[in-house]
Amino acid sequence: MPTRRGHHEGTIRQRPDGTWEVRLSLAGGRRKSLYAKTRREVQDKLRATQRDLDVGVDVGARQQTVGQFLTRWLEDTARPTIRPSTYASYAGHVHHHLIPALGHYPLAKLTPQHVQKLLNDKQQAGLSPRTVAYMRAVLRRALGYAVKWSLVSRNVATLVDPPRAVQKPVQPLSAAQVRILLDATKDDRLGPLIHVAIATGLRQGELFGLRWRDTDLDTGTLHVRYAMQRIDGVPTFVEPKTALSRRTIPLPPSAVAALRTQRLRQIEDRLLAGSRWQDWDLVFASGIGTPLDSRNVTTRFQRLLSKVGLPRQRFHDLRHCAASLLLAGGVPPRTIMGLLGHSQISLTMNTYAHLSPALERDAADRMETFLAKSS
Repeated sequence: MPTRRGHHEGTIRQRPDGTWEVRLSLAGGRRKSLYAKTRREVQDKLRATQRDLDVGVDVGARQQTVGQFLTRWLEDTARPTIRPSTYASYAGHVHHHLIPALGHYPLAKLTPQHVQKLLNDKQQAGLSPRTVAYMRAVLRRALGYAVKWSLVSRNVATLVDPPRAVQKPVQPLSAAQVRILLDATKDDRLGPLIHVAIATGLRQGELFGLRWRDTDLDTGTLHVRYAMQRIDGVPTFVEPKTALSRRTIPLPPSAVAALRTQRLRQIEDRLLAGSRWQDWDLVFASGIGTPLDSRNVTTRFQRLLSKVGLPRQRFHDLRHCAASLLLAGGVPPRTIMGLLGHSQISLTMNTYAHLSPALERDAADRMETFLAKSS
């Protein structure tokens, strides 16, 4: 059948085997062919491709699969721009979940239905809503680059709602329980670490990565410059999560005293260790100066809680405890945001505003003083 050209849409022809083909001329002298069983079907494909061309999609790259794209995105874009621990988390979700389920689809043919099925299947397999939502977030971030690079016209992950994660209420230790804990652990090796954790609200990694050069006990301040993380099992100093995580924190006198105790104890450790001592300059370290292991610390911490009859807590809950004590003390939320290194005030308020119901009563009492004076 003779070749016919329709309204600048490309060259349409019927092939010897009876199928239909349309040939398109692309930028850079490239050509692309689309195939279908009927002329109408090939015209539909042509119109869809033309719409993609109109919005800048590189239709010449349509044969790339989701798996190929995610693999290259991880190595070429994600790895150079994010923290090593974040990269490890992304890579785990990509290789263990996203590629096995979606990797065989052509990138341009990935649909919201494909993503929705993935999320449903993962929840039915027993993964938590939070884990599944994070999985979607990784895919959404990756596909955002596919849109930016004109590989696809839309980010299908944004068209699928994440599963609703039920946030467990935070129940930090009360002021009275904190006093019990600090009194019970003042002579324990973890005592200074626990004291400083409550006094500052530092993240565990920030505490583990705190160096003596980052403290000034004369002025009662410490500087958060690094966090300690284990990457492939190797303790590594990493940059703080955000610019606001790099901060200077004033210390209450009791925390300064705890750090002085820690320094004296560490001098004793160094003498006992002798040639086995490894000088990482860490404030909180093992008996030979090496970085602490989070699992060992958590296990020891929970044993101490049990010993004095206090409720079970994660070590991270000491950060919540610090926030709740500051709120109860009337410290403004924006100040708490700065101390905790949060990037947004909404994160501080959404996480901690409900921790101290007494604050609501205090607010009502203060309002009454204004109303009573005006009456």
